[in-house]
Amino acid sequence: MLIRPAADDLRTVGTSLGRVFLVVAAASGIPITWAGLTREWNPLGSFILMAGLFAVLGTILIRISLPPTAKIKADQRHLDWSHGMVVVALTWLIVPAIGSIPFALSGHYGSPLDAYFDAMSGLTTTGLALVQDLDHLASSLNFWRHLLHFLGGQGIIIAALVLFAGRGMTTLFQGEGREDRVLPSVKSTARVIWAVSVLHLVVGVVALGLVARFVLGFAWERSLFHGLMIFFAAFDTGGFSPQSTSLGYYHSAVFEGVTAVLMVAGALSFGFHFRLWSRSHERRRRRRVSYGLDERDRPVQWTLLKNLETRTILTTFVVTMTFTIVGLAAIGTYTSIAGLSRQGFFQILSAHTGTGFATVPSSELVAWSGLAFGGMAIAMAMGGMASSTAGGVKAMRVGLAVRAIVDEVKGDLLPEGALVDDGYYQFGRHRLTPEVAKSAMVVSLLFVALFLSGAGVAIGYGVPLQQALFESVSAGASVGLSVGVTAPSMPALLKVTYIIQMYLGRLEFVAVFVLIGFLYSLVKGR
Repeated sequence: MLIRPAADDLRTVGTSLGRVFLVVAAASGIPITWAGLTREWNPLGSFILMAGLFAVLGTILIRISLPPTAKIKADQRHLDWSHGMVVVALTWLIVPAIGSIPFALSGHYGSPLDAYFDAMSGLTTTGLALVQDLDHLASSLNFWRHLLHFLGGQGIIIAALVLFAGRGMTTLFQGEGREDRVLPSVKSTARVIWAVSVLHLVVGVVALGLVARFVLGFAWERSLFHGLMIFFAAFDTGGFSPQSTSLGYYHSAVFEGVTAVLMVAGALSFGFHFRLWSRSHERRRRRRVSYGLDERDRPVQWTLLKNLETRTILTTFVVTMTFTIVGLAAIGTYTSIAGLSRQGFFQILSAHTGTGFATVPSSELVAWSGLAFGGMAIAMAMGGMASSTAGGVKAMRVGLAVRAIVDEVKGDLLPEGALVDDGYYQFGRHRLTPEVAKSAMVVSLLFVALFLSGAGVAIGYGVPLQQALFESVSAGASVGLSVGVTAPSMPALLKVTYIIQMYLGRLEFVAVFVLIGFLYSLVKGR
């Protein structure tokens, strides 16, 4: 029997949700400032309306949830695991709805549903888009599209944790699909994530801006604008681009190379970043006081390569890359080795990191059949590392699932009574328990079901199987690559299907299931 949520449960959820809305309202000040400086008056008014709604809604939720007679302070109210899941699931539904207002009023979208589609795509760091005439979109609106990537990648929940962390607020961290705590406190972990993001922001924008200025010949203002937009989309593995032809617009191997580095950085877990920097610093410190060498003094790269997750993502990248290159060579898409390697490498890297940038048009990508299609589809489904901004099944789950299957086969082949080593290395030795293996298997199967269901809807509208499966995996794994199925003219039901896939895939199911259970118990519980 389900227990109906008490009034205090609703107040707890309302308080936390209100705080999140206030964070987004504060972030809305950036596009407001941008639109004012560039004198884009129509977008300015829509941004003010959006920020006002976020601020009013957030304030109302907090006021209602914390009446003057309340004896419990906001930071003392316990936010348990289910509360955090509900808050995150509601955040990823409501923020795109209000955040789509500037898009809906811009005249570049055919309907409010299209505007909501793009806002959800931005916040879930997917990158599929229904915007029309992107090349003439106001710069402030373009900035808001890309800022949504940042807010969804590490902005909203992480900022709420840093600013409002109280007892129980840490459950928001798990609700957003993040599992790896860099430091014992989730609040300190959130600060590390922000530090990593800001450092990459400075380095990435400067590097891209310099390439745009001196290699592409852009003016300084345009160079910095494109550098900032591409950084947001690359490091947050989003895939939006300020131009309709994505990265193919720049026609520069150097620009693609810098972007590729940022894509990889975004697909790596923040725990990986933290340990890479901290271990390198500690190793240099020890070498100043001792000439001894033990395992702790080995290069940090050697230690990180022992991780199951690192080995898994390297293996899946090499395999999918091989499939794609061989497949492209077989169908004769590219006649030169340079073109074959460059296009194949970048597209696979974009797919595997979940970024969604493309250097070839969708009309060309749709012709990638056979092994090339298989390599791309598998790469998109695999995704990046856990606790990163990438989507997909994630390398950690893939590694655990494969390891569990291998151990099971070994157990059947070895003599009776022989012991199978069920340990694995991931920043230290761990035991692969049946519970861990089951969790990895279940989520992996849920992703497969998500991909197949989305493809089934598209097939029902006459989309060929290969294209339907490609687009479904791209939406469900938060990638954003498209073979032309995603378009303003596609049926409304298919748009809704991809919205649901982006939503479920980004939150990795659990938070959404908890929200459904919470709402059901609110109506049917006793």
